[in-house]
Amino acid sequence: MAQSEASRLYDEAQKLKSTDLDGCINKLLELLESHPDHVQSHMALAVYQQKQGRPEEAIRHAVRVTEIESGDPFSFTQLSVIYMRCGKIFEAEEAMAKARMMQGNPGHR
Repeated sequence: MAQSEASRLYDEAQKLKSTDLDGCINKLLELLESHPDHVQSHMALAVYQQKQGRPEEAIRHAVRVTEIESGDPFSFTQLSVIYMRCGKIFEAEEAMAKARMMQGNPGHR
């Protein structure tokens, strides 16, 4: 699938998020079947599934973002937020520490 096709499908899914979050989630999951490394879909699914009370699915998508974008500190920052919102504080702190190290700012450790 061409990236432009993935972007079009992503945009279609996003139009549903305010009125039909489950429909949006389903469209994003369908998109990932044909384009499994679409980062924006994984990022959105991490947030939406956390909001829907599906922490394991949310974490799985947030982790996938860090695998696809392994050199991007923001991906680890998002993972930290998802972990925190899912009640996994130790994991959240580890992910944030990794993001800070990638930015050259080890923080308080």
